[in-house]
This record gives sequence, structure tokens and C-alpha cells, in this order.
Amino acid sequence: MSQVLVPPVYVEVAGPLIFLAGPIQGAPDWQAEAIRILSAAGGIAIASPRRAAAGGDFPETEYAAQVDWEHHYLARAAANGVTLFWLAKEAVHVCERTYAQTTRFELGEAVTLHRLTGAKVAVGIEPGFSNMRYLLRTIGKKAPNIPICGTLAETCVRALGLAAASK
Repeated sequence: MSQVLVPPVYVEVAGPLIFLAGPIQGAPDWQAEAIRILSAAGGIAIASPRRAAAGGDFPETEYAAQVDWEHHYLARAAANGVTLFWLAKEAVHVCERTYAQTTRFELGEAVTLHRLTGAKVAVGIEPGFSNMRYLLRTIGKKAPNIPICGTLAETCVRALGLAAASK
């Protein structure tokens, strides 16, 4: 049975953890589909930063708790598990915010950790995601061992394979 972790609750995890990294604001709920696919394999811990009431305008204390939770589980996945990025194309434009701005920062950090420490990362990019061409070229050149996939299902399968290699 898979274990799904969501903010703001912290739970100790035995074995590899897959962190679902990717856009939330302006994106479809791709995390629900990823959880369904990953859970079918069974026995994996999954950290999803998408809260039940997704939205970006919450009080500073909740914002800080959310960011701290994400940092905790991103570090945990980098140490023992996989950071799975699904770069879903924008579904709803939010004028006050650049789409996937946090995801792009986290992706750069994950690629750097992969290069420096061997942290496991799987990347999927939906056609239509802005700046896809640059990301494909740059990740492919700087971190050729990071799998880059074209569907969420393929990205999940690759992440499961990397997680199994972590055991």
C-alpha cells in the first residue's frame, strides 16, 4: 500500500520517497493522476505539495509552513528517493504570477543536486509548456542521465524505476 503525504503534516517515511514537483497554480490537478499511477505500483511513499484547498493566496504563516514542508520533503527525496517533475502546460492564466515560477527554480536546484550528488530526478514535459525547447536542450546537455518524458504516465514509470534502484 502506498503512503501519500500532504502539507502541513510531517510523517517519517521508511524507504524511498517520490516528491511530486511541478506547477500547482494555473495547472490542472495532475498530482491526483500521478498519485493514482504511482499508487498502483504499491509500497511507495509519495509527497504531494497540492493541498486540498489549492491556492496561492494564504496567510504568511500558512505560506511559510507550506514552503518549509516542501523543502523538507524535497531534501528527503533527494537523499533517498526521486524528485518527479511534471511540467504541465498552463490551464488557467494567473496574471499576478509567472506560470510555474517556483517549479522552474526547484528544477534548476534538482538538476544541480543530480550533477553534484547523484540525486535521482525524472522530468516530464507536456507539449505546450512554455520554454520547453530550452529545458529539453539544457537538461539533455547538462544532465543527460535525467530521463525526460513526454507523458505523465511515462514520467511516473521512470520515477518508480529510479525509486526501486534506491532500495
